Amino acid sequence: MLANEAVHKLKTEKGEKKEKEKIKAKAISESESDMETPLLLLDTVDGAVDHKGQPVLRSKSGGWRSAGFIICVEVAERFAYYGISSNLITYLTGPLGQSTATAAQNVNTWSGTASLLPLLGAFVADSFLGRYRTIVIASLIYIMGLGLLTLLSMLPSLNSSNCQDTSKFLSCSPPQPQVILFFCSLYLVALGQGGHKPCVQAFGADQFDGQNSEECKAKSSFFNWWYFSLCAGCLVTLWILNYIQENLSWGLGFGLPCIAMIVALVIFLLGTKTYRYSIKEDEKSPFLRIGRVFVAVVWNWRTTPSAIAIEEEARGTLPHQSSEEFKFLNKALLAPDGSKEDGVVCSISEVEEAKAVLRLVPIWVTSLVYAVVFAQSSTFFTKQGATMDRTVVPGLDISAASLQSFISLSIVVFIPIYDRIFVPIARSCSRIPSGITMLQRIGIGMLLSAASMVIAALVEIIRLKTAQEYGLVDLPNVTIPMSIWWLVPQYVLFGIADVFTMVGLQEFFYDQVPNELRSVGLGLYLSIFGVGSFLSSFLISAIEKATDVDGQDGWFANNLNRAHLDYFYWLLAGLSIINLAAYLYFAKSYIYNRKCTI
Repeated sequence: MLANEAVHKLKTEKGEKKEKEKIKAKAISESESDMETPLLLLDTVDGAVDHKGQPVLRSKSGGWRSAGFIICVEVAERFAYYGISSNLITYLTGPLGQSTATAAQNVNTWSGTASLLPLLGAFVADSFLGRYRTIVIASLIYIMGLGLLTLLSMLPSLNSSNCQDTSKFLSCSPPQPQVILFFCSLYLVALGQGGHKPCVQAFGADQFDGQNSEECKAKSSFFNWWYFSLCAGCLVTLWILNYIQENLSWGLGFGLPCIAMIVALVIFLLGTKTYRYSIKEDEKSPFLRIGRVFVAVVWNWRTTPSAIAIEEEARGTLPHQSSEEFKFLNKALLAPDGSKEDGVVCSISEVEEAKAVLRLVPIWVTSLVYAVVFAQSSTFFTKQGATMDRTVVPGLDISAASLQSFISLSIVVFIPIYDRIFVPIARSCSRIPSGITMLQRIGIGMLLSAASMVIAALVEIIRLKTAQEYGLVDLPNVTIPMSIWWLVPQYVLFGIADVFTMVGLQEFFYDQVPNELRSVGLGLYLSIFGVGSFLSSFLISAIEKATDVDGQDGWFANNLNRAHLDYFYWLLAGLSIINLAAYLYFAKSYIYNRKCTI
């Protein structure tokens, strides 16, 4: 019996010992878990959450994996947009039976509207819906517009035999309701593009954390490869889709972009769980916050500098060197009646946001001349080419408009060189992750665009002399014995200029606006080219009225052999140089809101 008790006691002691070991092991495990938790927290991305609103881990979200989904969407969208815009005038003057003048007016109106609608889409995204929801809704609107265009283009049109019977038909144009529906669908596409364009690129850049040195480098590279993909989509459109539309079927030509947008939307949705979503930092709309600052400044316009200095001292030194810029905005720190009630005065951060937006204005204005030059590549460059020898091989002529593909082709070729060769070399010298600053990049492109205008002017002088030497001045329909390949250098140089300025502007207007206004920032970038297009039209109209007087041939005479496009190109080159000087003045004094570091 004593033996049994001893055995029982021994088993009990062993059980207690095992239990203590289990408790000790559990305690060690919990301790190690507590030590690991901060490491996990360090791996989260500040200012971003996942699709469930939870803190997002850097290793499981964002980066090139997520950006790849978004870039696919942009390629499809550009394929769809240029599939409509590049050949729209042909459809209007063909199946829709419009005159050339009416069709050109409709194309310009639609293009101008499509260039300015991104401002509306960006406002809706940054104030209400967020970028992700805006992209999805805009894609659905886009698909609706493209689908309706496809259906309308497949409707039976009036055949030639009926058109010849004037007793039955007044014209060969389709019924008016069909025309109205066509333009409704066309503007649905513009509306979808307006919501899609600024948000997709901003959302793609959001997948890289600017506070992380490696991801900051990747973000700068993202803008390069974004534009590379965009231009690749344009090349496919110019080489394949336009051929299908003109030679096979308009229904197929409009239907393929619709299918591409449907596939792109599915791909975009597949990446939902991998995306990083920006956190809205303030319940107030960023527009309201910035608007309050300017309203407060107006109310306090009589405030003396000494009163502002006292208030600044009372609040402490303003946190940014940029506070020395636009000091008049510091008046918003005071209440109109001298009180300091909450909600009456503006905070320092709100004043700094307003200054950040105001600093963009000089850069935006001095980029307009570049946009005016940009508009010439699809107009007068093409008109030049139409008068020249376009023979590739005997029996095969190239269209003058197809030379525009050299811009996209040069971009596709040069961007890898820029990103993989130029940037690393420049980075080793400057210690800047992107190699050169955004404003330096924009300025280099502006210089190259001025050079392209000089080359265009010189080529035009040679073209005019060739026409004179062969006695073709008064024979505008006769081909000038000068190869169209003379125009290639100006197209290629213009494409390289785009790599610097276009991509630089995209990155600049995304990066330098407040976080919650990044879609609006890209909308501002897009508006540069919309306004630039209108300015180009105004400049051409003014010059035509000034030079086409007393029966003399103006700079833009219908007979290009008697016109003076060379004068116009010299004018644009001069304006570009003057504009570049103004740009450098403002760029030199610009203070960046945030910088990447190696």
